[in-house]
Amino acid sequence: MCGGRGLCGLFRRSKCRVPACFSGWEVSIMGQRQSLQTILETLLGSRNVYFQPPATLRMQYPCIVYSRDRMDTKFANNSAYARKISYQVTYIDRNPDSSIPDKIADLPLCQHKTFFTADNLNHDVFTLFF
Repeated sequence: MCGGRGLCGLFRRSKCRVPACFSGWEVSIMGQRQSLQTILETLLGSRNVYFQPPATLRMQYPCIVYSRDRMDTKFANNSAYARKISYQVTYIDRNPDSSIPDKIADLPLCQHKTFFTADNLNHDVFTLFF
């Protein structure tokens, strides 16, 4: 917490003295997530794509729900040199024979984890590094 109510870089003028290599990382992560949002909306063919939705949200089906899962970091010379954020992506539909799970599985660095039904809805769960 530096010079404001949040992390450095959230305000135009920050009193923090962080190395320049750290400035703007929040923007690039947000940009990546927005790109993923657009890709998922295109695959689904609708705007029923929800990022970490609150429990009170009434979702429209079929839909995709996704959230951050973990970060994979590669190291060399005792330093991190590459990071990939993984997302848990869940496709929810009443139709068990939908072709959308195949389209999601075709995304690069995507792996199908499990399938289950709940409340008469079919759920395909994927891990996607993006």
